[in-house]
Amino acid sequence: MPNNPPLSSNIHAPSHSDAIFSQKGYSSPICEQNDGFSAVLLENMVAISLKSRTFVALYEVKANKMNIAIIKYNAGNIASVENAMKRLGVEPVVTDNVELIKKADRVIFPGQGEALSTMEYLRARRLDEVIVDLKQPVLGICIGMQLLCRHSEEGDTPCLGVFDVGVKRFEPKSHEEKVPQMGWNTVENTKSDLFEGFEKPEFVYFIHSFYVPKCDWTIATTNYTLSYSSALHKDNFYATQFHPEKSGKVGERILKNFLDAVH
Repeated sequence: MPNNPPLSSNIHAPSHSDAIFSQKGYSSPICEQNDGFSAVLLENMVAISLKSRTFVALYEVKANKMNIAIIKYNAGNIASVENAMKRLGVEPVVTDNVELIKKADRVIFPGQGEALSTMEYLRARRLDEVIVDLKQPVLGICIGMQLLCRHSEEGDTPCLGVFDVGVKRFEPKSHEEKVPQMGWNTVENTKSDLFEGFEKPEFVYFIHSFYVPKCDWTIATTNYTLSYSSALHKDNFYATQFHPEKSGKVGERILKNFLDAVH
């Protein structure tokens, strides 16, 4: 009977991971270490890497095909939102054209400004009527969130009324409590798909003198002189008092959720 060669740990069948290392000009650690556990571990690492690259590629393709409209009006900070979208692979259109806004897959209503003059601008161009009739996902940011409410104490201004709640001015209770709130603070008690993946309070960037009280549509809260609504959601309308476009990786995650997770 012929003698079969002894089984050897040095015998290694080429794997997908070997091919990857070969393409990169490296020798496979599996061949050198001859460790079964290492082989399985490396195979899993390669698989995870390939899946991650595939996910990123698919996300970029989806983002590039998405039609995003940023509403142009007499408010500041619109360019920052536009740049944030571009960092996510999206080329948004900044416009006050009614048809372009209506046809967009997502609409962003951003801005820093003053309630009375911004509402006058919107009404003069009938953009107030367009915004409240939108059916696709809409994200209001900062003054955009406040204008989506019923009324603002700033200039005693009637607003769009999507959220049936009034906007109030901060009343400091001590010398340390400055108005406006300017800088980093946490969002807590998050819910809704806008905050998908959030498991703890996160720091985001604020600058505002007026706030929305907690209400039926509150999806996040923040404490500054009192606990108030730092984000709202009703039907297809989402809103944040803070600036996701200025809030680093946390803000980027929220903007990605707006592009991907909300319906």
